[in-house]
Amino acid sequence: MSDLTSGVGRRDVLRAGAAMVAAGTAAAVVPAGRAAAASGQRVLALTGVTVVDATGRPPGRDMTVLVREEHIVAVGRRGAVQVPAGAKTLDLPGKFVIPGLWDAHVHSIPSERISLPLYLVNGITSVREMSGSALLHEWRDRVGRGELLGPRSVIAGRIVDGAPTIGDPAAFVEVATEAQAREAVRQAKRDGADFVKVYSRLSADLHRAIAEEACRQRIPFAGHCPDAVPLGTASAAGQYSIEHLYSTWYDTSAQEEELRARIAGLTIGRSDYVAWMHETHRLEWDAARSYSPRKAAAVFATLARNRTRIVPTLVVYRVLDRPDEVALDDERLKYVPVAVVEGWRWALENIVKAGWTPEETAQRHALLDQRLAFVGELARAGVPVVAGTDAGDMPFVIPGFSLHDELASLVRAGLSPLRALQAATIEPARMLGLDDRLGTVSPGKLADLVVLDADPLADIHNTTRVHTVLTRGRVISPEQRTHMLADIAAAAAEPATS
Repeated sequence: MSDLTSGVGRRDVLRAGAAMVAAGTAAAVVPAGRAAAASGQRVLALTGVTVVDATGRPPGRDMTVLVREEHIVAVGRRGAVQVPAGAKTLDLPGKFVIPGLWDAHVHSIPSERISLPLYLVNGITSVREMSGSALLHEWRDRVGRGELLGPRSVIAGRIVDGAPTIGDPAAFVEVATEAQAREAVRQAKRDGADFVKVYSRLSADLHRAIAEEACRQRIPFAGHCPDAVPLGTASAAGQYSIEHLYSTWYDTSAQEEELRARIAGLTIGRSDYVAWMHETHRLEWDAARSYSPRKAAAVFATLARNRTRIVPTLVVYRVLDRPDEVALDDERLKYVPVAVVEGWRWALENIVKAGWTPEETAQRHALLDQRLAFVGELARAGVPVVAGTDAGDMPFVIPGFSLHDELASLVRAGLSPLRALQAATIEPARMLGLDDRLGTVSPGKLADLVVLDADPLADIHNTTRVHTVLTRGRVISPEQRTHMLADIAAAAAEPATS
């Protein structure tokens, strides 16, 4: 790992995990004219396409994208790019080529027959796993060796929370002292994690200890903004991304001092996520009602200056804030294991909706619109917004498909379709220090591409109209996508095994 944060409070481009994610892909780029001479190598030409390269440049029409093995070697007007003899040509007039998509916040369902193909059929060629496990590392190794078809992945360590944690103590690392916090960082590095993930109940002192140790160990850290840590402080400490919108309101409130005092007085029991949700709702509601544009501008300027990414996971709040609007008969649920869907139904009633009063129901409904407006303000202030979904962890946020729902929510929040597309392409690549090889349709980049049937800049919903996917240069055709979806549905319908 290299080029990591050089000091607490200073954020350079993140490179952690880049060598592992793109392992074995550092071959020199061969100019298009020499590709014809590269005997025995796979060459593919996508011709007649409109290229939406995610750089912000206008779309290029009637283009050819030339791919050799795993790399893009040329992008240019049809006729200007020489297609070598023997190349496989896919003539795709009327189609649109975009970079492979990222879901930058997932918790994959632990079935390689479900999560991995669901990402790919939806055009998601890279994911950031927000909690680590041996299985995820095994999957990544097998994908890298070509033994398993799946996306590239960046993997967190075990989630680090204060004591008592509001999560599952068996899956989280509880830390109560500075020594434990520092050891959790060192253990994540020993476990091969690409980054440390922090959670909501860390104290300010423990968050600072993690930031300092992460800098010392040259491993980045990301995660929730802890309840007790101001958003600007987390940014200045080097936390490279803030997940969700928990605790992001308080710095922007005219009543911040009062809210901080209430936060300091919270007593939440171990694993009592429901109590935490209710308490934070009351705080969020009061913070949103006392929103100060002046304070918000100062906080957003800090985030923009430090290039701290916000991963708002708006699809999460469509469930948390408006659970009565969740489509329990969503056709896409057939691609999720039956046992998982049953668990989601139980969680919706017994965790998400638990104990809601009519007043709280009305407040939460209103909060979703305020969250959307908040994200729009962040983007307009120059804060980098990254698309992530919490798929696999949040009920009814369906792996793969939910990334497209998130893009639509970002546009609803005020981002242009281009900015939303960039939130799932170049922005996560930049966030992770992989923008030299992923994130745009450019010569020299890895050939992770998506072919769409319609223009995503005209309507962001067109990202759902996936025609063909390229992952590591391998083509997943429309027919193969159809077979993969049928296989996923069959696997999801199988009874759970003990």
